[in-house]
Amino acid sequence: MAKLSIITAPDPRLKVVSEPVAEVDYGIQKLMDDMLSTMYAAPGIGLAAVQVGVPKRVIVMDTGEQGGQDKPLCMVNPEVLTASDDMWTYEEGCLSLPDQYADVRRPVAVTLNFLDYEGEPQELEAKGLLATCIQHELDHLEGILFVDHLSTLRRGIILKKLRKAKRESAAAE
Repeated sequence: MAKLSIITAPDPRLKVVSEPVAEVDYGIQKLMDDMLSTMYAAPGIGLAAVQVGVPKRVIVMDTGEQGGQDKPLCMVNPEVLTASDDMWTYEEGCLSLPDQYADVRRPVAVTLNFLDYEGEPQELEAKGLLATCIQHELDHLEGILFVDHLSTLRRGIILKKLRKAKRESAAAE
C-alpha cells in the first residue's frame, strides 16, 4: 500500500465538491487501501479522498471503537438518510489542518447508506464518535472543513496559523 500526500489547508483543492463514483472497481479499492495506509500512518481516524487530491466520494475511517484492533470502514458514495435532533459537541481535528482543534456541534447520531469496499449497498446507524467522524468526512466531500463550522474570527485565527506554518516549512526547504 502506498502512502499518499495529505493536502493541508489553506489549499483550494480542499474546497472542491467531490464527484460520485460510478463503480467500485480495483482502482477505487486500491485508493481505499492507500487512504487507509496513509490515515493510519498520519495517525488519524478518518480520511476523505479529496484530502489526498482525488475529488471522488470516497471516505475511510477507523475510530478505534472496536476494541483497539484495526476495524476500518470504507464508504463509497455515502449519503445521510436521517440525523438525530439530539446534538453534541466534540473537539475535532483534521489531518488537513495539522495540530488545530476546535469544538464542533453536530447531530449525535446519523443513519446513512453507502457502497462498501466490495461495492455492495450498506446501511449503517452510527452514534457518538463514529457519527461525528462520518459527518466530518462527509463535509470534506462537499468542500467543507471543520473550521467552516466555527466563528469567522476563530476560523481566521486557525487558517492564519496554517499559512504561517506553510511559509516557515517552505523557507526551511
